[in-house]
Amino acid sequence: MHTKRRLAAVVGAAVAPVLAVSLPAPSASAHGWVTSPSSRQDQCAQGVVSCGQIKYEPQSVEGPKGLTSCSGGNGQFAELNDDSKGWRVSPVAGSTTFSWHLTARHRTSTWQYFIGGTKIAEFNDGGAQPPADVYHNVNFGNFTGKQKVLAVWNVYDTGNAFYSCIDVNIGGDGGPGPGEPDECTAAPWDAGSVYTGGNTVTHDGHTWRAKWWTRGETPGAGTGVWEDLGPCA
Repeated sequence: MHTKRRLAAVVGAAVAPVLAVSLPAPSASAHGWVTSPSSRQDQCAQGVVSCGQIKYEPQSVEGPKGLTSCSGGNGQFAELNDDSKGWRVSPVAGSTTFSWHLTARHRTSTWQYFIGGTKIAEFNDGGAQPPADVYHNVNFGNFTGKQKVLAVWNVYDTGNAFYSCIDVNIGGDGGPGPGEPDECTAAPWDAGSVYTGGNTVTHDGHTWRAKWWTRGETPGAGTGVWEDLGPCA
């Protein structure tokens, strides 16, 4: 009897380290993506560009911190790295406001913005929990023309980050002048479609973002479900 107990204890001690090593690394219980200017995964979700699985989970582009890819290193979303896919380019001025929508809020370290290998902006939250919608005004400095902006949300208490790539045209060449509306990049509102929080649409010359699940509720009709993001042309 004692021999069987000792044997079980030895086997258990040998197996425990293997289990500990094989457990997956913790991932962030948070999700989010850039909705304005419309990011690549946002365009997939809106049906502006034909995409695969990312169409159904634009908030899930998660990977280790320090990456420079639009897909966050996730092979399932590799099409986000394809610069030739026909992404809509948003005309912007020398600075613009980037809007994140978070479907799950998680304590945040920093928010970073890059063009190429150059960091153009960083916002430090110091571990605070963000609201459901986060806005950053980013100055593009000396960058002009068509550029790909990599926006990064660094989670505070894990080794992961969330990634969004946004194609913009900075100043000139079709960019809006002072007081002129941005280009309408979201798909037109459809009364029969289902929209969830964070989805954007174009209706009556404005861009609108859904605050929660909705179908058949007209943007601007006073129901409160749609947030007016401003005029577009």
